[in-house]
Amino acid sequence: MVRPLQEIPFLLTQWEVTSAGRRSAASSADVRKSESGSMMLSVPAAGVLLLLAWIYPGHGLYFHIGETEKKCFIEEIPDETMVIGKYRTQLWDKQTSSFLPSTPGLGMHVEIKDPDTKIILSRQYGSDGRFTFTSHTPGEHQICLHSNSTKMALFAGGKLRVHLDIQVGEHTNNYPEIAAKDKLTELQLRVRQLLDQVEQIQKEQNYQRYREERFRMTSESTNQRVLWWSIAQTLILIVTGIWQMKHLKSFFEAKKLV
Repeated sequence: MVRPLQEIPFLLTQWEVTSAGRRSAASSADVRKSESGSMMLSVPAAGVLLLLAWIYPGHGLYFHIGETEKKCFIEEIPDETMVIGKYRTQLWDKQTSSFLPSTPGLGMHVEIKDPDTKIILSRQYGSDGRFTFTSHTPGEHQICLHSNSTKMALFAGGKLRVHLDIQVGEHTNNYPEIAAKDKLTELQLRVRQLLDQVEQIQKEQNYQRYREERFRMTSESTNQRVLWWSIAQTLILIVTGIWQMKHLKSFFEAKKLV
């Protein structure tokens, strides 16, 4: 579940399946599918695609930000998992009425927080950049981006389009490079890929167990609080009833009705 955050100017409410093969979250009409295209799917095919998207994490999307706007995404990541993010920016050109590649002077600031809201990455990049981090705590990680447009006149209050691609787990590995470096055969490379996928699935399972444990603890705590609140209500009603009976008895005795 996405928590409301003050620094997040929008909620991740619309789930999209993009060409990168992963569910991606975004908000409002500013966040759209990647320009790789989409196609209509039947209900069973969509279910299978969503299942594959959950197993194989990685997504691509683009969104628009204003001059002083900051946008954040929440990514659920198991512990000890590498994440690689790549982005490129395009600046709106009024003359051509289209988005053109940004000038080198326009940069993006990337800030990443772990589930404990500790900053694990805060760095200024160029108009095109690549950031990498490894999660040490399972849970929801915040990935926030904003431009350094306040220092530049060329932005001129326009809009900036940011193409963002996030790869998680074994999808961060460059297998052709690994095969060339270790001189692996096609079969050995495929075995290596399967081992990495099994390791990532184990991490996902451990993370789901962790979430289940947290949910069970929350449920038990809530049930215990409800029980004690019910007991407190019962005691209050009993004490109130006894006090009313004594008050009525003293009132009738004072009026000499009994």
